[in-house]
Amino acid sequence: MNTAEQRAILTIAMMAAFADGENSEVERSALRSMAESFGPDGQINLWEIYQDVVAGRRPLAEVAAQLATPESRTLAFEMAAGVCEADGTVNEKERAFLESLRGTLKLGASPTDPPPSPPPKLEPVDAGAIDKMIINYSILNGALELLPHGLATMAILPLQMRMVYRVGQRYGYSLDRGHIRDFLATAGVGFAAQAVESVARRFIGGLAGQLLGGLGRGLVGASAGAAFSFAGTYAIGQLANCYYAGGRKMDAAVLRETYARLLTEGRALFGQHAGAVQSRASTLNPSDVINLVRNPQ
Repeated sequence: MNTAEQRAILTIAMMAAFADGENSEVERSALRSMAESFGPDGQINLWEIYQDVVAGRRPLAEVAAQLATPESRTLAFEMAAGVCEADGTVNEKERAFLESLRGTLKLGASPTDPPPSPPPKLEPVDAGAIDKMIINYSILNGALELLPHGLATMAILPLQMRMVYRVGQRYGYSLDRGHIRDFLATAGVGFAAQAVESVARRFIGGLAGQLLGGLGRGLVGASAGAAFSFAGTYAIGQLANCYYAGGRKMDAAVLRETYARLLTEGRALFGQHAGAVQSRASTLNPSDVINLVRNPQ
């Protein structure tokens, strides 16, 4: 993803922050976290983006036209939704903006469309196979954090969404992107939350660098990033497993509570799979990551 695409995505996220006529500190913090997740400080000037948005210099359609791939358009929508959800609620004006954005980005069905039909009768689900699939995705996303950060940012979210899709499919549900995004948002999982974790990883790496020097910064920052992504992916996968196995009957409070518990469980499991994460990272290169984004496993 080039700088122009990154700037377009952040411009759309800034528009989302102003969709209801307000711009809270929580939303500003989410925007700063997102900007930092794209690269070193100074690479993208949020103040310039702010001025463009406030002055209305760039129509939404013009900005969206700079996003040439389905992956970049999905990322733009996810970041905009993350900003709207940053304060815990999405009001009517924000919801209207997101619906307009979904159409402008040509992202398919709206979450207000009828939900997928009940699953047909299926053969018994192989729980062990689902657990193995979730662990494999967790190892892969942990490994991506050991590669240059921009690559991890580009690939992890599409892979997590693909994993949820495949879990739902095992239980007979055919899911679209809108449903998956809403499922994750209801559980308290969104791009904004993952961007905040990115900043936390950088802080951990920076502190290690002060104490241990440059090598310490690299080792501790990468290790923390791998652990965060492994645990987050594991928690999302197992939450989807519980949700679809139970016929999608968990309410928002239960989803959030279960996700928090599974996240702790995933962090504890990382130590058992750290070697596999390192080994997987050694087999990946930039072209592999691009292929994963275009055709998630």
